[in-house]
Amino acid sequence: MTIKLTRHTSNPLIKPMDIKPLFTDFKVDSVFNAGVVKYDDDILLLLRVAESLKVKNGYDLSVPVIENNGKHHSLVIKTFNTKTDAEEYDFSDSRSISTKDENGNKKTKYLTSLSHLRIGRSKDGINFSIEDKAFIFPSQKYETWGIEDPRITKIGNVFYINYTGVSQYGACTVLAKTFDFKTYERLGVIFPPENKDVTIFPEKINGLYYAYHRPVPKSIGSPNIWTATSPDLINWGNHNHFMGTTDIGWESGRIGGGAPSFKTEKGWIHIYHAADKNDRYCLGAFITELDDPTKLIAKTKEPILEPEESYELKGFFDSVVFTCGLIIEGNKVKIYYGAADKYIALAEIDLQNLYKALEID
Repeated sequence: MTIKLTRHTSNPLIKPMDIKPLFTDFKVDSVFNAGVVKYDDDILLLLRVAESLKVKNGYDLSVPVIENNGKHHSLVIKTFNTKTDAEEYDFSDSRSISTKDENGNKKTKYLTSLSHLRIGRSKDGINFSIEDKAFIFPSQKYETWGIEDPRITKIGNVFYINYTGVSQYGACTVLAKTFDFKTYERLGVIFPPENKDVTIFPEKINGLYYAYHRPVPKSIGSPNIWTATSPDLINWGNHNHFMGTTDIGWESGRIGGGAPSFKTEKGWIHIYHAADKNDRYCLGAFITELDDPTKLIAKTKEPILEPEESYELKGFFDSVVFTCGLIIEGNKVKIYYGAADKYIALAEIDLQNLYKALEID
């Protein structure tokens, strides 16, 4: 019998209707894929919030982007007529506006929504108070289409936040740090396009920081998990392929890091995501050696969470469960996850059952 996570009965915990838009004439499309940490006796979620312009009539489509006005980056609204502009642009995907290059290949020109990162706090991990202002808002050239999918790793008294910056240059990984979740400092791009799903280990191992990352090859290969090391969290090297997709099944499309790894007596455990060739996203787990996270001990053969509930099956992008963060409370592993790219939900598992799912004693 396959061991699964147990969903919380209050799911989904956070919905778009729970979030106040940042700007007039905007609406919140999704709240999902949150980084998670305990801070000041609270469970803190760093939420990805995606907002778009309200539609004014049947043909108008307005999209938010960040542009440089010569002095700094600011929000700009681009407006299209989906009827008269149809020869130049492809509006068939509700998530993006596309054009074609000289070879006829489809190229994304704009995203229809803009994501930022916002803080939610809770005493019980279920009922969250969501701040009305953004904690991190896209504001540089590698974030002109938004910032996505934050992970939080606490090292010493510093909280390091890595997230995906999206722009016309591609999807890259940006690192920031904060001490108090009131102010933050951007440290720069640590993995260039296209690379995302980066998870950083919470301590040095043999004198080096470790991370999983997920480059996306275009002509040869598939999106797989790689490892990298760094002396300072900024300069990453020693890249090695770690785990690949399968020919068939739930891991046949792509795999990538999920929540940052956590340390147990048996090894480093990592909750990761995988999608099949139909873009159905599930969660699995693997465990590596404590002194060498490039050495795999075991992984789950089947998903420990897969889209089955209505809020996981229908949303902004259907049939998705995707995690960026978890917390440990006693023997309980609590995984916060994005459901259908629209909601925040919670699932739990006892550590001993997670060991059983990994088939280790």
